[in-house]
Amino acid sequence: MGRKGSRYTLEEKLFYIGLVQAEGWSARAVQRTYGVKNSQVSKSYTRLVQCYLSRIFQRAIALGFMDENPAKTIGNVRKEKTEVGFWTKEEFEAVIKTFYIEDYYQHFCFMILWLQFMTGMRIGEATALQWEGIDFEEGTIRVNKTLWLRSYEIYTFSAPKTPAGNRIIPPDAKTLEILSKWKEAQASECKTDSVVSYNGMPVRRDLVGRIIDRHAALAKVHRIRVHALRHSHASLLISLGENPLVIKERLGHEDVQTTLGTYGHLYPNMNLAAAKRLNGLVAIDFATDDVANVQPNGSVHGTLPKVAKKLQSDSDKVSQR
Repeated sequence: MGRKGSRYTLEEKLFYIGLVQAEGWSARAVQRTYGVKNSQVSKSYTRLVQCYLSRIFQRAIALGFMDENPAKTIGNVRKEKTEVGFWTKEEFEAVIKTFYIEDYYQHFCFMILWLQFMTGMRIGEATALQWEGIDFEEGTIRVNKTLWLRSYEIYTFSAPKTPAGNRIIPPDAKTLEILSKWKEAQASECKTDSVVSYNGMPVRRDLVGRIIDRHAALAKVHRIRVHALRHSHASLLISLGENPLVIKERLGHEDVQTTLGTYGHLYPNMNLAAAKRLNGLVAIDFATDDVANVQPNGSVHGTLPKVAKKLQSDSDKVSQR
């Protein structure tokens, strides 16, 4: 088994190289580094570098090499706002029509796309899924690990991306049926505990990307990234009017703010829909007689409010002088 992925390799390199040179860093030097990185890579990668640099500086402070963290001094790299891509139900149905399910490999390809589209699992969670994690009797899928794959020989399993990633997903009946049929087909070709495998070996992310490319072209729909299958599941639930809290639980988000922050723009007509649901919801049945018996100033007919009484008393005293 090898390291968990490229981000861990990056962290190790930055840590061991950066810690030695931590004394020479200043806020200006860090800012200059971000500027160079931003011109070469995505902002998300620059944010990753910033995160690891900050950890290095914190360790350097603890060891007495530095007095302050320059990465914290200049603040975070602004997050890049990107539009979430996804397939609609109709687009996915068009993609499904391009699979010849009698072919074993195409059966596998269909299954992996369906699994992600209908559960919202991250690709690492899906490829780490084992048959023991599916309870066909109870109708549940247990997500408790993710796969970090460097090669077919070097890979490892680790905890999900966040603590909330440890979750139970109740799939629909059709998904359980599809998984059951795939289990039978897989058993006739290879022996493996992995759900997402057609040859007993773990599946690479780029393989799923090629499946998407090939069948999107055949279906004449736009290509999406592998992670967008997860977005597609969220958008499907949103189109069904599902509660954001339910979507949060299925996706394994830490809080509902993450869910709304990522998919809030997919709710363009929700405010109007809410107004329509409110219309006529509260019954209006006015009284046929004056039961409140109040004056425009808020006092009850036949009485004076306390302030008015005091003013009247004062005016009486003045007139008597």
